[in-house]
Amino acid sequence: MRWTFLAGPVVCLALNIPLFARAQAGDEAAVRETPGSGAPAASSESESGPRDDARAQAGDEAPRADATVFAPVQGSEAYPAVLAPGSGSPAASAESESGPREDAQAQAGDETPRGDATVSAPEVNGAEPKPAPESSSASRTTVVRGKTPPPPESPERRDPTGAITVIDAREHAGEARDTAELLAGSVGLSVQDSGGYGQSKSLVVRGAAANGVLVFLDGIPLNGAGGMADLSQIPAALVERFEVLRGGAGARYGSGGLGGAVNIITRAPGSHLRASGEVTYGSWDTMLGHVAATGPLLEGQALLLVHAGRSDGDFAYDVDELPAIDDNPLTSQVRARNDARGGGGLLRYRRRLSGGSRLDALAELSLENRAIPGTVQNPQSSGRQELGRLSLGLRWSGLLGDVGQGSARGFFRRDGLEVRGELPGAGGAQRYSVGGVELEGRRALGDMQSLTVTVATSGEGVTEAQDAQSASWWRASVMAMDELRFLGGRLNVVPSLRVERVGPYWLLAPKLGTSVSLGRGFGVRANVGQSHRAPSFLELYIRQGTLLPNPGLKPERALYADAAVSWSSAARTEEEPVWSVTAGGFGALYENLIAYELYPPLLARPYNFDAARVWGMELEGEAHPLPWLSASASYTWLRTQNRYGDPRFFNMDLPYRPRQKWVGRVRAGPDWLNARTEVLYQSSQLVNRTGSRSLPSRTMLSAGASSTFLHGPDVTLSVEVKNLLDVRAYDFTGFPLPGRAVYATLAVAVDRDASSAAVPSASEEPHASPH
Repeated sequence: MRWTFLAGPVVCLALNIPLFARAQAGDEAAVRETPGSGAPAASSESESGPRDDARAQAGDEAPRADATVFAPVQGSEAYPAVLAPGSGSPAASAESESGPREDAQAQAGDETPRGDATVSAPEVNGAEPKPAPESSSASRTTVVRGKTPPPPESPERRDPTGAITVIDAREHAGEARDTAELLAGSVGLSVQDSGGYGQSKSLVVRGAAANGVLVFLDGIPLNGAGGMADLSQIPAALVERFEVLRGGAGARYGSGGLGGAVNIITRAPGSHLRASGEVTYGSWDTMLGHVAATGPLLEGQALLLVHAGRSDGDFAYDVDELPAIDDNPLTSQVRARNDARGGGGLLRYRRRLSGGSRLDALAELSLENRAIPGTVQNPQSSGRQELGRLSLGLRWSGLLGDVGQGSARGFFRRDGLEVRGELPGAGGAQRYSVGGVELEGRRALGDMQSLTVTVATSGEGVTEAQDAQSASWWRASVMAMDELRFLGGRLNVVPSLRVERVGPYWLLAPKLGTSVSLGRGFGVRANVGQSHRAPSFLELYIRQGTLLPNPGLKPERALYADAAVSWSSAARTEEEPVWSVTAGGFGALYENLIAYELYPPLLARPYNFDAARVWGMELEGEAHPLPWLSASASYTWLRTQNRYGDPRFFNMDLPYRPRQKWVGRVRAGPDWLNARTEVLYQSSQLVNRTGSRSLPSRTMLSAGASSTFLHGPDVTLSVEVKNLLDVRAYDFTGFPLPGRAVYATLAVAVDRDASSAAVPSASEEPHASPH
């Protein structure tokens, strides 16, 4: 595939970011804090010295009286605001509390809980030197436990009353998992998997289809021309943590968030020079690896990571070719056309500018080539997909004088897809481009109220070389969110509204959320609202082989509600709570769902004829009884009903929505030798609307161990066994998924600054490999 379409944006990024950084260099020394003005001094990074710089990246600091709280300003990174005395409120002005400590906390996950815990914590209070303080809700059920509160781009700040789960990828170091496997253990989520390494993978959240779940990479939207995000194109090597919002996300994230949103936070740059590498080898000739380097650059901090991987995916499995005959001997076969290979890189740069504001830049490139297996009913003997993605992001965040806090972010993404072989639609390259700008401001309106306003605009377009097809449109939206606090901050009421224009469609997404702190570690939250998904380019305008477009489609709509109660015990010093539990329920009504219907003689066309009802229950628990022992468990019960009037489908379960999922995980031991085990149960699921075919239930058991047996450099050896019981499971096309697999991982990290290495960076993985 020709990747020349990437050359222009890459060159522009390489030339402009260093020039922009140099242009800002002369301004920093000129700014000093004026007493009472609220302007942070440019020299604030030196207030804490090396102690804060190390502590900022460690992620091990206990909450202090002057703990940092993050106000919701959009962007992929964060900056803090100091709390008012006794009010739990971030002031609109204070970014200078600890200098570099903020940089690392904002990007590196200082606030992230361990494991896959849903965040739920008591209020953090501190000291506030600023006038006009802004109170933060004591009943916030989405503040990350035991650390400083979350950054503004994270779902728990963008949606203060939402159902949030934060998954720390560093807790899974050495487990040889891809991005979909890391997310699969989260409550309320299920993965639609079409094979092994590199094959297409997507998410279903609370019963919403994959094109009704928004996925972001540091705030850059990843949903493609068909409305779906392919998780196989996001290597786990890039990821520091996942922030998952379950429930309608239209008010805060816009069109497409019927079931929720996932923000993938990439590794953060570090303040001292550090290099690392990791290589994994395992079953079916699977090889994965990456190298990374981070450190100071151009008066800022930079990170460069390069990754690659491949797998043959040719595992053996047994087939009963005559299932109607008892005691029929099984036939051994080998999974064919399941191979994939790919690679790419990540470049991040950040720098503090004059007045305490900050600039963050990101460039990410991903290339992949994979076989196309087809389906069990229509297997393919040839055909490959070549995919590529270039993502660019630039964000400024800082203070807006006496007005409040603000951020400005621009992004660009370009995807390439080309199908080769004797397949429908083969022979033409598809290009999808999207770019936009977003401005956000936040201001305190007294001690118990704050207002956030977001204005965004973007353009997107798709071209299909075959038949010279093309389409494009603009998006524009305005969002307002009001945070009201009552009863001394124990009751938090958050109404929000987004008005959005997507191509020819006007969309309205209101939401009302509330949370209450009941004391003794108990809290309650509830939400109700509406979300939409505008039809995708492919559904509206682009013919794909035998799939015809339909320009007359209407947007899909979701009416949703959820509620939950949470409890957490007292926290140990510098640790998360020993025990925490969350239990909740949800419901949604989906209307105007788009589905393809046969269009004689051999074609299919999408129509708005589906409607569905979804409701369910989510339970989560986590325990840290000892510093070296942790355990977590989650359970999801999901019920779906097809409400389309055709009696063949009416009240049937929706396809690919398992009713039950249970996940349990235990990890024990110090870094020098630890072990872990995880079990995932998923019930059977239908594969068509009539219920005549289904995929069986599955129980997957995995186990592994890691040992950091050498320091200076740090060397870690890990072994992981997936599907330990060799359970036969199937993907949604009917092909078998991999059986038992064994992987070994070797990670090495070298830190040039030994004094800084004494406290591990939050941008580093545990054990050896840095994040």
